[in-house]
Amino acid sequence: MLQTNLKHVTSEEDFNRIIANNENVMICCGRMGPMCLPVYDIMEDLEEKYEHVAIYDMDFDVPFAHVIRNHPMSAGFMGLPFTYYYKNGAAVEATSSIQSKKQVKEMLDKHFS
Repeated sequence: MLQTNLKHVTSEEDFNRIIANNENVMICCGRMGPMCLPVYDIMEDLEEKYEHVAIYDMDFDVPFAHVIRNHPMSAGFMGLPFTYYYKNGAAVEATSSIQSKKQVKEMLDKHFS
C-alpha cells in the first residue's frame, strides 16, 4: 500500500465498487517515486475543493492494478503515475507522468464541473 494520506484502492473488487458507486472518480496509480509523489501531494491539496470527486491512489506493483496498467487508454504511456478520471463508471481521460496542480485542476474541471 502506498504511504500517502489519500484513500487507497485495495483490490480489484474495491476498484470496481469505487467506480460503480461514485459518479466522479480520480485514481492515481503509481509508486512512491519522484514522478508520483508530487501528484499525490496535489491530490491531497485538492480533496477538500473537489468533494464531489472520489480521489484515490493505487499501487502500480500489485496484481490487481492490471485494471489500469492494461486499460486501452494506457497504451503508449511511458512514465508513472497513470492517472485516470472516471465519470459514471467509464474512463473519460487518462494522463501519465508528473502533472502540475494546474494540469490536474484542468482535468477535474473539464470532466467534473
